[in-house]
Amino acid sequence: MDLAGGGAPLRPVGVPAALGQDFFLSGYRIFSRFRTAAGRSLRGLRILRSDTDRTLMALGGNLLTHYNYHRCQATVVDSSSCLHVSVRTVDGLGTLDVRADRSRQMLPAGSTFWSLRDARRFAGPLLFTFDHEAETNSMLAIRATRTNWQPAPIVVDVWRIAFFDQPPFNRCTPTLAAAFYVHDVDYRWERGVRYVLGDRKE
Repeated sequence: MDLAGGGAPLRPVGVPAALGQDFFLSGYRIFSRFRTAAGRSLRGLRILRSDTDRTLMALGGNLLTHYNYHRCQATVVDSSSCLHVSVRTVDGLGTLDVRADRSRQMLPAGSTFWSLRDARRFAGPLLFTFDHEAETNSMLAIRATRTNWQPAPIVVDVWRIAFFDQPPFNRCTPTLAAAFYVHDVDYRWERGVRYVLGDRKE
């Protein structure tokens, strides 16, 4: 799960910053790997759901992507060391209540990682976001470039994540493996590349 907010406004290349959108976003992603017909292995994320507090962002996001945007009400309380995020959605599946303590660096109890160093290996920026295009039976690989990516481990108290109340997640017990905080990240998405599935021709 990702949480994003603040920072520079989001905008298409060439559009002035004043016309960009500044918004809150909570997202649910899974780590993915895609092998092209040429044998190249791409690592990235597959987006399952996105919640934003801006109606325009939700409408535009669903028009241009398959990232499953929903309108939400978000409350963010940011103190010197703690960050409390509360999200509410009409369908209830985006309801979220978490608190992060940035003053403490340790793995949660029951983590699948042996150490913070081990966990940090999985906190690096992934190059691609994958999106299946059913109309053409293709996989879109959207490459992202990021600077100032410096993940800092934090302690997180998870009081509510309603996303796990639906199948197939409600048939298992979620485990918090690690949590990281990044800020002031400058990033951009490049034009997506389409890989046709089935015959796997690029």
